[in-house]
Amino acid sequence: MKERIAVIDLGTNTFHLFIVELDGTELTTLYKEKIAVKIGKNGISKGKIAADAFKRAIHTLRIFRTVIDLFEVTNVRGVATSAIRNAKNGQELIDEIKNKTDIEIDVISGNKEAELIFEGVKVAMEMPDSPQLVMDIGGGSVEFIIGEGNTIHWRHSFEIGAQRLLDKFHQADPIPEENVESLFDFLKMELNPLVEAIQEFNPTGLIGCSGTFDTLKEIYLKRERLASTAESKIFDLPAVHYEQIHQELMLKNREQRLQIPGMVTLRVDMIVVASCLIHFVLGKIRPQSITACSYALKEGLLFSSLSPEMKAINGQESPE
Repeated sequence: MKERIAVIDLGTNTFHLFIVELDGTELTTLYKEKIAVKIGKNGISKGKIAADAFKRAIHTLRIFRTVIDLFEVTNVRGVATSAIRNAKNGQELIDEIKNKTDIEIDVISGNKEAELIFEGVKVAMEMPDSPQLVMDIGGGSVEFIIGEGNTIHWRHSFEIGAQRLLDKFHQADPIPEENVESLFDFLKMELNPLVEAIQEFNPTGLIGCSGTFDTLKEIYLKRERLASTAESKIFDLPAVHYEQIHQELMLKNREQRLQIPGMVTLRVDMIVVASCLIHFVLGKIRPQSITACSYALKEGLLFSSLSPEMKAINGQESPE
């Protein structure tokens, strides 16, 4: 018997809709969409969702409702993360979404978000038997998970996402050197629990989820004149090449960054502070390469909702 499942991820920058069809043991992707709602813009640092962002969110969920109905979806799972869970009017938005679209959204904790991200990574790749550090850079929060195989040793969600760092440290362009120094001082203080966990569990590799890592991968591929790997779920970006890209990002203004082959408009503003986050982490574990993983929260949410039998049948296979 066929069942259609829709997964909705209301992120701080991007809203995602992911629709699959479950037919016995077969899982098929029917539709994928992401819309740059930027719900954290002009409000996240004030602890609220701005009026224009509120309107964009409702408009986008109405579009998602239309698509869900068009595909005759019977099972809808939606989650909201950092920007909404920390906003004074976050519940008001959730209630309005329910009222206007009849879509129920669960506001999940940072720890739950981290667990689902790890589930998504396990769908994309077979986790090594040695500890790995998984990193997901969102607009509102950053999740870190240290795990191996099917086991999570440590996880934490830090409310220092790229939109928050952008508002705090990157108001002039190119980013001033003194702002970079202040940013790294801030990260050293805020990420002390991560540094302690790295010392305890000694992860050997970095797995990066989110659009920032996708963009860094595309910049590298364009620079090296390599074929696109859009269909691949994972990609190893050499750390030495990442460092070269990072140094270039530090020196360029917005217009110059837009001219970098592989750069996308959606990432051009936040990629500087996001790269500083990555640079800080690489200073603590120093892997030879960064594994860019295209699967994260929404894939983890989908696969965590499957029955144990379906999980066993699909194993580590991803929907095609």
